[in-house]
Amino acid sequence: MAIDGLRRSFERHWTLYLLMVVPLTWFAVFKYIPMSNAVLAFKNFNVIKGIWGSPWIGWQNFELFFANPVFWNLVKNTFLLSVYTVAASFPLAIALALGLNEIRQGLFKRTVQMVTYAPYFISTVVVVSMTILVLSPRLGIVNEGLGFFGVPAIDFLGNPDYFRHIYVWSDVWQTTGYSAVIYLAALSGIDPALHESARIDGASRLQRIRHVDLPGIMPTAVIILVLAVGNIMAIGFEKAFLLQNPLNLSESEIIATYVYKTGLLNADFSMATAVGLFNSVINLVLLLAVNWVAKRVTGNGLWS
Repeated sequence: MAIDGLRRSFERHWTLYLLMVVPLTWFAVFKYIPMSNAVLAFKNFNVIKGIWGSPWIGWQNFELFFANPVFWNLVKNTFLLSVYTVAASFPLAIALALGLNEIRQGLFKRTVQMVTYAPYFISTVVVVSMTILVLSPRLGIVNEGLGFFGVPAIDFLGNPDYFRHIYVWSDVWQTTGYSAVIYLAALSGIDPALHESARIDGASRLQRIRHVDLPGIMPTAVIILVLAVGNIMAIGFEKAFLLQNPLNLSESEIIATYVYKTGLLNADFSMATAVGLFNSVINLVLLLAVNWVAKRVTGNGLWS
């Protein structure tokens, strides 16, 4: 019976199944098949013998990584940078979307949307270059402003204490406008009758935001938060590496930059794969745990 039902469904919707072939093939070729090479983490890679011909060494790469003096510093830097990024960008995107949703003046609303959304299309390399120029101790506009008030120039990128703040707030500037668009789309789906009823009951604008808008976008917000926490150990490599220098290395060295240096610069592919696999497993555990908590608390999750 199940086979007959599947056959009838295929005959009725064969065009939709045909459309699925290309994306499924892409995922199979570029995502699932390469996952088999994760076995490299358990081998001592030899270029001549290849991945499958290299000798098996079990958990040795993981043991060496866990025993490495930099292990806890890498985990701490990656975790703190990721949590800081999520904690700063997540509520600001919601606040921006709620504010834009309340603006009734069309030109002003479109202008704000353009100004906040445009940075998302600037490449990370350009954003880092702009950041370095703005914060330059000699010619940067920030130090020029501080010098006007008699404050000595500060080497922001040379001081590890400033690294996380620079990384996070440049990321907030670049991505908040784009993230707000998702919440604006969710807000547009809220039934206008709910707002009308709230007005009739005498609710103020803030009360309508609290009791109508926020519950309306909660399912979307929960999913975005779950996905963000699920990637909390996969903080972007590119910006961290470009902002990194020998002076701020104690705070800027994260798992992604360590994998790059170990795998490509030092050609230790087995160790780099082991570190990357460890990072992926942690992300998977966090994703499942946060999704479970969100499902229990709010009733919304990735697999509702």
